[in-house]
Parts: sequence; structure tokens; C-alpha cells
Amino acid sequence: MVPVQWYLLLATAVFCIGLFGILTRKNALLFLMSVELMLNAANINLVAFSAYWGNITGQTFSLFTMALAAAEVAVGIGIILVLYRNFDDVDVTLAKGMRW
Repeated sequence: MVPVQWYLLLATAVFCIGLFGILTRKNALLFLMSVELMLNAANINLVAFSAYWGNITGQTFSLFTMALAAAEVAVGIGIILVLYRNFDDVDVTLAKGMRW
């Protein structure tokens, strides 16, 4: 069996990659992909601790997190389509003109 520390190290690396993507990218699609990486890092932690403690609660929360990620993608793609329709680009820095 793989020790839980390896899962935590993997989740930390995936979360840091996602955080780096959010902080450095201007493309909205890459921004959404980075958020998905961060949510997947949380899922890795939930499943790893669920297996470590021998209960199914973490796996249940992981399923809810996957449903949340699917809803987030649906809303995000809608926002990206509006952004592309209004500015002919998916650069998130151009959205300053969409404010009230």
C-alpha cells in the first residue's frame, strides 16, 4: 500500500500547479483548467484520507466536489462565450469593460 504522504505530496504539487496557472495566465480557458486542477487536488486529499482512516466519507465528499466542478465548468464556459462574443478574445483582463 502506498503511504498517505505520497498522496499528500501529489495533491500539493497539483494544487501548486493550479495556483500558478491562476496567478499567471490571462486566458480564461486556462484559468478554468487551473481551477479544475485545484479541485482535483482537494479530491486527492479527500480520497487519500478516506482510505487512510478506512471510511467512505471522503469519497462521498469527493463525488460532491466533482459535481461542483461540473457545474463550475458549465457556468465558466457560459462566461467565456459571453467574453468572446463581446471582446473577440478570451483574455480575462479585457473584462474590465463588462462592469456595471
